[in-house]
Amino acid sequence: MVYLELEKVSKIYGEKVLFDQVDLQVAQHTKVALVAKNGTGKSTLLRVAAGIDQPEGTGARAYVHKDARMAYLPQEPDFGEGATVMDAVYDSDNELVRAVRDYEEALSRTDKPNLLQDALTRMDRLQAWDIEARIKEVLSKLNIENVNQQVATLSGGQRKRVALAKLIIDEPDLIIMDEPTNHLDMDMIEWLEEWLQSPNLTLLMVTHDRYFLERVCNRIIELEGGNIYHYTGNYSDFLNKKATREETESAELDKDRKRMKKELEWVRRMPSGRGTKAKSRLTAFSELKNKVGSYRGEDELTLEIKGQRLGSKILEAHNIGKSYGDKELVKGFSYKFQKGERVGIVGKNGAGKSTLLHMLTQELEPDTGKVVHGSNTVFGYYTQEGINLTQDMRVIEVVREIAEFIPLEKGLKLTARGLLERFMFNSKQQQVYVSQLSGGEKRRLYLLTILMKNPNFLILDEPTNDLDIVTLNVLEDFLLDFPGCVLIVSHDRFFLDKLAHHLFIFEGEGKIRDWNGLYTEYREMRKEELQASPTPSPARAAPAPPPASENHLSQEQRKAIRRVEGQIGKLEARKAEINRQFNDMGNLTPERIAELGKELAEVNEAIEEKEMEWMELVGE
Repeated sequence: MVYLELEKVSKIYGEKVLFDQVDLQVAQHTKVALVAKNGTGKSTLLRVAAGIDQPEGTGARAYVHKDARMAYLPQEPDFGEGATVMDAVYDSDNELVRAVRDYEEALSRTDKPNLLQDALTRMDRLQAWDIEARIKEVLSKLNIENVNQQVATLSGGQRKRVALAKLIIDEPDLIIMDEPTNHLDMDMIEWLEEWLQSPNLTLLMVTHDRYFLERVCNRIIELEGGNIYHYTGNYSDFLNKKATREETESAELDKDRKRMKKELEWVRRMPSGRGTKAKSRLTAFSELKNKVGSYRGEDELTLEIKGQRLGSKILEAHNIGKSYGDKELVKGFSYKFQKGERVGIVGKNGAGKSTLLHMLTQELEPDTGKVVHGSNTVFGYYTQEGINLTQDMRVIEVVREIAEFIPLEKGLKLTARGLLERFMFNSKQQQVYVSQLSGGEKRRLYLLTILMKNPNFLILDEPTNDLDIVTLNVLEDFLLDFPGCVLIVSHDRFFLDKLAHHLFIFEGEGKIRDWNGLYTEYREMRKEELQASPTPSPARAAPAPPPASENHLSQEQRKAIRRVEGQIGKLEARKAEINRQFNDMGNLTPERIAELGKELAEVNEAIEEKEMEWMELVGE
């Protein structure tokens, strides 16, 4: 059964053709990935497939099977004005999900006990307790704690996780996702990967996560030069079949180049008085020239930037630590960097990865210990917050504002225009305004501005977000050859495995494990550790609702349990809010930090008391 079909779909902006008369089918239970370079129309094609944009072109058609419930995850979700996290997550036509929403709302309405009684009765009738448990699991896995918070106050990454939670909870038949792993930490990504592997799901997604492409997808389509190429199999199969296709095209290209050379000789000899026949031949020559000129080998983006020499002392951290209130992010961390090291940093969102980077670059003073920089160390620091390019400047102007040229090996120099060419900004794109670039193109340009400063110690904080696979491959090759040091924070497991054989792993409560090995090796070791460890004490486990089969509990007991769960939820939400305020150091005074620390201790104590009360109620 075909769940989704596109026929003769086009999207053209002026002279720029994103795709022209393309066809696409997604059959039930297939998992399809769309790959392409940034700016070639991946997100646009997904929007057409999802019904957000109308198909263009003669005979264009977009069809979704009437029995297939579809859900779409955009890169930047919009939930409307005034919506809370609960409004967003529980916005569903699924009766079970609506029942859970009514129950959650009733828990907070202690002034109207009848609402809770009605909600409990409905939950029992629909046997919705399993759904409620599933919803809580999804919210927990995606680190969504305060369901009463206004969506408008969330960061872009938090909104993306809320939209992902809504999609998973809604359990659609057909899922369309645009870069679902952006803003997720490693644990979230691996959990999502496992969920997407379910054989009952039908999927169309854009992703640069190559482990997703390898482990989840059974079909890959490539958008290139306005056309779509279809490949059956996973990422490995795609690479093999794409190489075969390009070998065939390469042979054809050689023939076209020889033809063009002959045509060029004819054009140069042609007299000024041109008849109809000559004009038709000129037109054919122009078309042939465009065909040959449009062929771009992926080896064109070759970087040979010469980094400044490092001294004997590069970067040293001596027993550094940092806490906000009673939340310890970094505790007793020490390390001396050596020449040519490539180190990865991994950990959950909010664990303190960016805090460590800020201390290492001396943008943030540690509470304990000290950081020492070598006299010859020149940092190039790529951050998410740093992508603040001037929108009304042309691409070439952005680069020239930093430098007209940069040094290469063997005493050569590379102009700003030449470097842009190597970063796949051709002469036309160099004249485009920054505001017209795609998200991935802006990140590529920002990365180029970092390299233009000729650093010898690169610090890259989530550099892979929104970059296409072609750019990722080139960036990886460059970093493997980079003569200086590289420190990378990334959630891209493939990227880390390829580059970093040494990791700093945030394991909670300020502890950073120094791990020599690949990330995948660490995960395997960690799984073995967890399997060997004893089951956690139930006293610290999160309260779970009683199954519908526990008939020994009276309605009054259930009501009491729900009441306590609601109180615990409010306390956890307040705890999350306090921790959020701790992270906003720019608006905190020492007095406010002391107040928040005291309140956090009180909230933690109250949570423990309520958990004990919950256990007593369940054990009655």
